[in-house]
Amino acid sequence: MSTYVFILGSARPGGNTETLARAAAEQLPPTAEQRWLRLGELSLPRFGDVRHVGDGAYPEPEGDLRTLFDATLAATDLVIASPLYWYSVSADTKTYLDHWSGWLRVPGADFRARMAGKRLWGVSALADKDPARADPLVGTLRTIADYLRMDWGGVLLGNGSKPGDIAADAAALRAAKSFFG
Repeated sequence: MSTYVFILGSARPGGNTETLARAAAEQLPPTAEQRWLRLGELSLPRFGDVRHVGDGAYPEPEGDLRTLFDATLAATDLVIASPLYWYSVSADTKTYLDHWSGWLRVPGADFRARMAGKRLWGVSALADKDPARADPLVGTLRTIADYLRMDWGGVLLGNGSKPGDIAADAAALRAAKSFFG
């Protein structure tokens, strides 16, 4: 059975990126489990780099960080739904991804090995008509997938700035219907 974990990185709930992700998720088979986590509702500590302190090991994640850690590892398909903010992922999304550096060094977690073979997807809305503006975001996610030997699903892009704008992007909504297909 497939488990799709959607990581929502927008600063506002129900925004264009989330709407586009939900449109794509509607097409998943009923047997696919879906879990939606909104980063803005979780308490994510800043990431601290302790690789060169002591033995360089990181502690087991706790609290909301543990929720994200467990959900990330439970996913067969991980969907990063982040609007394009300053040509990359949102700050909350970046913090989440930064914690992966620590998770790679949690004794016994085997994070790298357990991520290999999962599929990484991206969904993003941008305010620019030129989809090439999202190249840095796409490159970030694709490089992460390559580094962890994850399968790359691609990125679904839509256009929208103000709430609800995505409804006018007929091409993105059409692409959502077959994105996970």
